[in-house]
Amino acid sequence: MKGKTSLAGVPAYVTKDGSEIRELLHPDHHPVRHQSLAEAVVPVGAGTCLHRHRASEEIYHLTRGSGMMTLGAERFPVTAGDSVVIPPGTPHRIDNTGGEPLHMLCCCAPAYSHADTDLLADIPA
Repeated sequence: MKGKTSLAGVPAYVTKDGSEIRELLHPDHHPVRHQSLAEAVVPVGAGTCLHRHRASEEIYHLTRGSGMMTLGAERFPVTAGDSVVIPPGTPHRIDNTGGEPLHMLCCCAPAYSHADTDLLADIPA
């Protein structure tokens, strides 16, 4: 079934922001039309680059681990079970401050694309 994927069968790649991604559903490969869903893994002590998506609204849902979220001018702790909405154009990054890999689901609408991602001057974690 083309509309079903299994995490174990999806190869990982590194996105423009530096996180390891497994793209579970994306319009380029699945019958989903207006959004994408991926699992990102951020290693212990690492973080994504500060970035923004010009058009995409994004949702992070943490499934394992903990970290520090930067969302515009705000910084706040996040842990498994937390969800964060990231409006289009908002600078953001996540740093793994815990003792295990940070796993999160990332939903983008419209779907994630490198072309919609701007890397910004990084800030200290």
